Amino acid sequence: MSVTEVVGAAPQRIFELLATPARHAELDGSGMLRGSARGPEVLSGPGDRFSMGMSRRGVKYRSVNVVVEYERDRLLTWETWGEVGGRRLVGGQRWRYELEPSGTSSTRVTHTYDWSRARLPRLVVELPGFPKRMRPAMTATLGRLASLTDRL
Repeated sequence: MSVTEVVGAAPQRIFELLATPARHAELDGSGMLRGSARGPEVLSGPGDRFSMGMSRRGVKYRSVNVVVEYERDRLLTWETWGEVGGRRLVGGQRWRYELEPSGTSSTRVTHTYDWSRARLPRLVVELPGFPKRMRPAMTATLGRLASLTDRL
């Protein structure tokens, strides 16, 4: 599932926000990211790991994320997992951001949620209704991204 918006900022400014896990809660349109990020201050390539404080229906947990695609100022994708003791139990969903210059000072941002690789997708993604809930959340995320880049 993908949503696209043209954001009035250069790809470099947008990528800077996306590659900074500590800023992800500000960008989140789902309301699920809570607390702080742990890991590198700035993501620098595939294999980088960071975790995020999360909350869903009052249940707090941490997601573990691994960068799987990285092209500076153009593409950033991470895979999210629920881990216990370093063992991946659920997850595998991917969050992808593609940045395409659009004119001199705008960027076409495509935000994708891909659960095709998820472990237990029916139980973890589909039954809780995430596909239906994610499109408006992703649209809100792109709106927040646009708003934050206006303030940089």
